[in-house]
This record gives sequence, C-alpha cells and structure tokens, in this order.
Amino acid sequence: MREEGLVTGGGGPPRSRFTVEVRSVPGADTDVVRVGGELDHDTVAPLRDAMAERVGAGRIVVDCSALDFCDSSGLNALLKARLRATEAGRRLELAGLRPPVDRLFEITGAQAVFRVYATLGEALAESGRESGGGDGRDD
Repeated sequence: MREEGLVTGGGGPPRSRFTVEVRSVPGADTDVVRVGGELDHDTVAPLRDAMAERVGAGRIVVDCSALDFCDSSGLNALLKARLRATEAGRRLELAGLRPPVDRLFEITGAQAVFRVYATLGEALAESGRESGGGDGRDD
C-alpha cells in the first residue's frame, strides 16, 4: 500500500509530498510503515488510515528516515496509534528519527513512551526484544 499527495495551502506554492508505504516483514510478525515528507494537519489522514489498518501484526515499526517535518498533529496520530496498538497487545516502535523530528519528540517528552531505533535495520534486528518504557535508544 502506498499513498501520497502533493499538498497546497492558502494559494501558495505546493509543499512537500507526504508518503506512506506499508509492507509486512516475512516471518517476523512485523509491519513496517514508512513515512516521508512533511507530516502535519493537512497530511495526517493517510497516516491515520494506514495505522488503523495495521490490525494483524504483532509489531509495527514506523520508519521515519524520510520524514522531513512533523507537527503536533502528526505526533498526536503516532501517540494514538501507539495507544491502540498497546491496547490490542501489539507494539509500535519508531526508527530513523531525523533531527527536526527527533527534536519534537525530545521537547514534548514523547520519546519516553516510544522505543526509538537509530535505523530501520536496527529495529528489525531487534524483532524478538520486548518493548518497554524509556526511550529505548541505542545511540
């Protein structure tokens, strides 16, 4: 599944594309949700839809390595998705936070509720590890 769109607003120039791609990792009971571009109030709907469809995986890893920007709407969508996953007995983890997005998680304290990996490869290598509190960073 791949969703993307060119977002315009206020008659100004088009902004960055926001993309969401979902794939299952064979034999790992893991779905990878790759997001890219700018995640904000105008672009959050495809992410919410993709996260709502992730009902089968035991683990969801959101790959943020192509995410250039995230505002409070995007953060809220990720926090709600994590809550729903936890209530369903699943884990939602993040990988590849780039500096602007990582800063949002740092200043809001959201990194304390997500396990965050430096790269998607590290997240997938830890597929058997239990998710817990704290930021889970392996910097």
